[in-house]
Amino acid sequence: MGSPKEVINELLVDVFNHILSIENDVLKKRGVKLSMTEVHVLEAIRNTEVPNMGNVAQKLRVTLGTLTTSINVLVKKSYVVRYRDEKDRRRVYLKLLDSAHQVLKIHDEFHDEMIDSIFKDLDLEKDEILMKSLQNISNYFKQQY
Repeated sequence: MGSPKEVINELLVDVFNHILSIENDVLKKRGVKLSMTEVHVLEAIRNTEVPNMGNVAQKLRVTLGTLTTSINVLVKKSYVVRYRDEKDRRRVYLKLLDSAHQVLKIHDEFHDEMIDSIFKDLDLEKDEILMKSLQNISNYFKQQY
């Protein structure tokens, strides 16, 4: 066994990669024909209070150019529409279509099932040290990145 630092690094990378892989497989089996990146762009649009290009790019921590590439694909696939502010034509807003809401419902169901499964196998409500550690890891990533 390696040092605690090596073990934690390996565990974090392993968990992250497994979640993405499993999430991708489950969504494909449930009929979602989008990449995980596209699904996460839809999720960012939904979870952004004022879903304009700048705010969504900031939420995803990507450039406007990168987001534009993803949005072009999602518009072409009929998951998103974009429109301009009538008062300030420079502002471009994003709106999810029904097809996007259907994908996000499937995505949310996957996450609910995953969390329910974790709670079933672990008694996280009683394990305050684990919960505090996970919160600290989350806070670290939010502050640093």
